[in-house]
Amino acid sequence: MISDPVSVRRRKIRYLTLLLLLLLLSGGWIVFWYVAQTKAQVAIDGWKAREARSGRIYQCGSQTMGGFPFRIEVACGQASAAIQSAHPPLDVKAGQILVVSQVYDPTLLISEISAPVTIADAGQPPHLIANWTLAQSSLRGLPQSPQRVSVVLDNPTLDRADPSERLLSAKHIELHGRMLEGSARKDPVIEIDFQSVQMTVPPAGRMATTPIDANIDGVIRGLKDFSPKPWPDRFREVQQAGGSIEIRNARIQQGDTLAVGKGTVKINDHGKLDGQINVVVAGLEGLINEFAAANKQKLGFSFSIGLGLLGGNATLEGRRAIALPLRISDGTMMLGPIKLGEIPALF
Repeated sequence: MISDPVSVRRRKIRYLTLLLLLLLLSGGWIVFWYVAQTKAQVAIDGWKAREARSGRIYQCGSQTMGGFPFRIEVACGQASAAIQSAHPPLDVKAGQILVVSQVYDPTLLISEISAPVTIADAGQPPHLIANWTLAQSSLRGLPQSPQRVSVVLDNPTLDRADPSERLLSAKHIELHGRMLEGSARKDPVIEIDFQSVQMTVPPAGRMATTPIDANIDGVIRGLKDFSPKPWPDRFREVQQAGGSIEIRNARIQQGDTLAVGKGTVKINDHGKLDGQINVVVAGLEGLINEFAAANKQKLGFSFSIGLGLLGGNATLEGRRAIALPLRISDGTMMLGPIKLGEIPALF
């Protein structure tokens, strides 16, 4: 059977047309990827410039870009940061930082940081070493109008180098911040969410060596703007504006002790916190025993009864509990009559 020459010609035209469209689409995607890559690089450079204005200067020993066709990847080898805003200035070094964004959303930057990370006074040997199995951060928004930042750590540890000492360890830590109201240019209200799983802080005393699970949601009010500056300067702005740190919801569990609470604290002239958080505690006996052991005291049964009379009757997640005020005065935390510890000055 002989094919119709007209039909053969039409099929050839269709194939050529499809091939031409495929080539055009491929070329268009390549152009689109390079444009998105340029935008991502501009965003990264913008964030670095913003950080530099805050006294944090980031550098790469080597830098490569890739990720075609669906992602944009920037690998920063021998990464380092000079934290000039710290007192004294610090040098921070990491093996590699990988920054990734999707081609369709180059203003969302996701980073992965390789461990270990060393921290040293400028020009000196490292005095702190941080490790983890995974460390990721994400930045949403443009440098001039940031919207959200998140940091997630799996199995983080922080050690002092000399003398060797474990300062912090956890199974998981998350920190999220986002713009709740206002804008970066005027009267921003920042929401902060902190989560930890099995966190211990041995230098804080015996009571902090028992793993802590925490989920704390707070709001910072009183910032003038969110222009690049060190956090101590931001907290000083909050104090001068009569702002506050509102704890909207806090849930903390340590062993058999479970506490939830909410309240508001302010910053005094010395940079210390003042305020009160109303707390409901279940399993307070465990906390009392830890407190007694840490302070080498015998508080006795009457002490527990006194706390129960002071706190009244309450329930928490189906358990008997008592309500107590967590008072913070010039950074000193007191849960009823129990001193929990000291919060360092914020500036």
